[in-house]
Amino acid sequence: MKKILSMLSLVALIGLAATPVSYAEEVVTETITVQETVTSEAAAAEAPAAEAAPAAAEAAPTLDVGNTAFMIVATVLVILMTIPGLALFYGGLVRQKNMLSVLMQVFVVFSLVSVLWAAYGYSMAFSEGNAIVGGLSKAFLSGITTDSLTGTIPEYVFLTFQMIFAALTPALIVGGFAERMKFSAVLLFTALWVTFAYVPMAHMVWGGGYLAELGAKDFAGGTVVHINAGVAALVGALLLGKRIGYGKEAMPPHNLVMTMIGASLLWVGWFGFNVGSELAADATAGMVLVNTQLATAAAVLGWIFAEWLFRGKPSMLGAASGAVAGLVAITPACGFIGPMGSIILGFTASFVSLWGVTKLKGALGYDDSLDVFGVHGLSGIWGAVGTGVLMAPGLGGVGYAEGVTMGGQVTTQIIAVVVTLIWTGIVSVILYKVVDAVVGLRVSEEYEREGLDTTEHGERAYSL
Repeated sequence: MKKILSMLSLVALIGLAATPVSYAEEVVTETITVQETVTSEAAAAEAPAAEAAPAAAEAAPTLDVGNTAFMIVATVLVILMTIPGLALFYGGLVRQKNMLSVLMQVFVVFSLVSVLWAAYGYSMAFSEGNAIVGGLSKAFLSGITTDSLTGTIPEYVFLTFQMIFAALTPALIVGGFAERMKFSAVLLFTALWVTFAYVPMAHMVWGGGYLAELGAKDFAGGTVVHINAGVAALVGALLLGKRIGYGKEAMPPHNLVMTMIGASLLWVGWFGFNVGSELAADATAGMVLVNTQLATAAAVLGWIFAEWLFRGKPSMLGAASGAVAGLVAITPACGFIGPMGSIILGFTASFVSLWGVTKLKGALGYDDSLDVFGVHGLSGIWGAVGTGVLMAPGLGGVGYAEGVTMGGQVTTQIIAVVVTLIWTGIVSVILYKVVDAVVGLRVSEEYEREGLDTTEHGERAYSL
């Protein structure tokens, strides 16, 4: 453990830079009027002014009301996929005595991270800094006004959109340790993990950090959100240990109807997640829309086909799990691959995740309560690597940067995955240990047997 704790030195790499990043899109408008009565000398005199007009336009991006409205709707859709979508999806999967505890954890984690994001998270993720983290130049949203723009949308809209991503990600982790972790420990771990795991990954991928400079492609969060959360959930499941009775007692989902409703809300809200990441209502957004739908549908079919083939019966839980696996896999790829590539990626992701939640989980014997690593972690890895292959023009993708080959891009994608695994794995181990030392991670055996709804919150989900 001393070796693990020594990795705290990694966190010390986090520096505080000062200058904000400009995300302004280049807008060039050129208007030249030639009158027949103007002499050649006058026209020559006016030429410098005409050439200066595009440069002035470049320096002054303007608000686009259509893009702004689009991004506001996308942000609200991502909120929908978290509360109530993720909350109901998870709530239906746990036992009745723990349903409210899961709803509470998702709901309050979402709220806690929203405030932390405004205080320092946004600044450290999206202001200029070093290769790992940004600075505090925009802490407490300093310097941001109603006139501040990110491209053609208000910066307030952009930071809120990114806020919901940050709030969703630790809510996903809840599924890894569901039914046995203290509520106080959940909140403390969330605050620390967002600071030392999510924020650096967001900066490295989207804020101009190491992975962005390397050329890694992650359109909407395969590394930042899903692999990140999946690894943290796996570490939590391993450190907390199995639930009492796991492998000896039946622990079926208490309400699959609720899980199906939650999965459906996730599917709907995910269009805000993926399509909104374009930050504009344009042709690429349209491509992301169809890619997200096709990958998800293909993953549903793939999962139930596999269940039918290997287990004899397709299940509602399998269909819902397949949908989430497809949504996760297409997330990093949706802006870079074509519709047919999306079908391939989603269909194959269902097999990868089904293997993860059955064979891999069984072989290693860990208790990832709601299969966060098996679905989000593994499908996120598959999607990130698959992006490097399926973005090839010959496979319907948008193609590679000049001088980049498929092999080169796949290598870059693998590096991004490995960096995420190592960074998040080490940070998560350290933070779980810190939380355990401060407040303790796991509830008592008595509390766990009775259920966290009553022992942690003094309430019951149902009064029957």
